[in-house]
Amino acid sequence: MPKNNSIMKKTIHLILGILCFIPSLFAQTTFDTYFERKSLRIDFSLSGNAKEQSAAIEQLRKEPVWGGPLNNLIDQFYYGGYYVNIYDKATDKLIYSRGFNTLFEEWRTTDQAKTETQAWTNSVSVPYPKNPIVMELTARDRSDMQFHTLLKMDIDPSSIFIDQGNLKANRVTPILSNGDSNEKVDLVFLAEGYTAAEQDKFVADAKRFMEALFKTPPYDQRKNDFNVWAVGSVSEESGTDSSGKGIFKNTIFNTGYYTFGIDRYLTTRDMKSIRDAVWNVPTDAIFILINADTYGGGGMYNFYACGTADHPKTPVVFTHEFGHSFAGLADEYFSSEVAYNDFYNLKFEPWEPNITTLVNFESKWKDLLPAGTPIPTPLDDAHKDKCGVFEGGGYLPKGIYRPVDHCMMRDYAPFCPACTRAINRMIDYFCDKKY
Repeated sequence: MPKNNSIMKKTIHLILGILCFIPSLFAQTTFDTYFERKSLRIDFSLSGNAKEQSAAIEQLRKEPVWGGPLNNLIDQFYYGGYYVNIYDKATDKLIYSRGFNTLFEEWRTTDQAKTETQAWTNSVSVPYPKNPIVMELTARDRSDMQFHTLLKMDIDPSSIFIDQGNLKANRVTPILSNGDSNEKVDLVFLAEGYTAAEQDKFVADAKRFMEALFKTPPYDQRKNDFNVWAVGSVSEESGTDSSGKGIFKNTIFNTGYYTFGIDRYLTTRDMKSIRDAVWNVPTDAIFILINADTYGGGGMYNFYACGTADHPKTPVVFTHEFGHSFAGLADEYFSSEVAYNDFYNLKFEPWEPNITTLVNFESKWKDLLPAGTPIPTPLDDAHKDKCGVFEGGGYLPKGIYRPVDHCMMRDYAPFCPACTRAINRMIDYFCDKKY
């Protein structure tokens, strides 16, 4: 009888093991059914003004690497101002989706957009389809916070109009290697304003920034979930543009201060050059490391972040901006100069996980509050050092609430509980874990 019990237990464990393996096997089979382990890069333009926008395809490219997850193909975060949806044309089944932000979206909230119409180049990468697909680009409308179709088109992966040529092969230095890119977060540092003679400095700077990130909770506990690459893109001149001071440099990614007239806001509109630089590198997150020493930076969710290499605050600036671009975190400050007008519609819940209008607070960090915490939370001695719901955030002193008084997304303090959870969930997403 004991022997039979032992056999039965082994049999049960074997069955349970098989059952646990089946979902993973099915998910991977689904990827291989629909996709090659390569990328379809979609370059597109967004054009418009404060009132309206439209989209048009500029270029399609087949690129040799897909470093994203194989199981987590449908993005369930619902972050960002835009979504790309990929449908199998034969069945109309949604087989891939991903949200993102753009700098154009921010520009539409500025005074300039009230009187001008502009077109900006943007880019997304999706797994390369084996069969014809329907690509849908949607945009979130601030009037209802819902996604509406901007562009829909059929794409045949065998089309002769899809570029498959090799681009410039920059020097790629792996500075942290922890395993299969499909199961890790692939963070890519790009060199901006580094000449050919300054490439060793760039690699050293990238290592320094990487070390700063992994000294910061919660990243300090998740280092083994990352691969980190340094792509030595070469600029003709050192530094970056500072248009407000009449300084213009010939650099590979055309970055510059004074975005939207804000001296510290350091960005670029040149998404094509960025994508060209990472065409042969597994890429989940991009940080443009700029060879300058003046304070500044910027970051857009699932697009890129950037900052300067040599300002004393740059390690924490990097961590802050990476919070935007990687985890979709909002700014929690509310008293600094910004160029935005009505960036958030207070009638709706913002999509970012670390701010709330209290319209649907249950979807945010309510479960992280200590028992008995008043909502909103007074900033008094009893509550100021705890997780709460404190008014002020998202550039507004009233109507938007943040989780703690001080956080990395406000003033470079440690990440709050809501931000920490959001970061861990995004790491799990890219590592193909449940999130």
